[in-house]
Amino acid sequence: MGKLYPELDERLRKFIARQPVFFVATAPCLTPDGDGGHVNLSPKGYQDTFAVLGPLQVAYLDLTGSGAETIAHLRQNGRITIMFCSFDRSTKIVRLYGTGRVVLPGQDEWDELSAHFPRLGAAGADAPGGERSVIVVDLDRISDSCGYAVPVMELASERDVLDRYNAKKTPAELAAYRVEKNTVSIDGLPALS
Repeated sequence: MGKLYPELDERLRKFIARQPVFFVATAPCLTPDGDGGHVNLSPKGYQDTFAVLGPLQVAYLDLTGSGAETIAHLRQNGRITIMFCSFDRSTKIVRLYGTGRVVLPGQDEWDELSAHFPRLGAAGADAPGGERSVIVVDLDRISDSCGYAVPVMELASERDVLDRYNAKKTPAELAAYRVEKNTVSIDGLPALS
């Protein structure tokens, strides 16, 4: 049933591109043994926020939200798993394991990475706003599994609530929100500062 892949081949890339949602999991290490803290699992939407950069590298556009667990965990230990799950008639789950890092607006790689996300380049000044980082992941394990027990569901539409919320805020208001909500993780680890 399950299979390991040496890299993201064309078939896996097409599967990833068709999925309207993906899930990101990270966990902190609060003790020398690597224990402690809250495991974080976040759903991510908007199809134009994920990019395959190469056979062993992916990235996603991280939008302003109510927490910054992924950023805090990556800054602490880098461990991350991304899961894509088919909800249509085909059955498949793809998991991407690796080491992630955070690239913030204004950092050297930002412009190069931004080119992979149409919502940043094409919209220009009309972009919804709210993008707080790009998460880049170097993959060390790529696997799939059957997904036989995953229900079949149809996508009605993407929600535009986050885009509308962020578009109403000025850059200064978004920055203030991030200071209030995204400075530390729920376990007190540094996130955005």
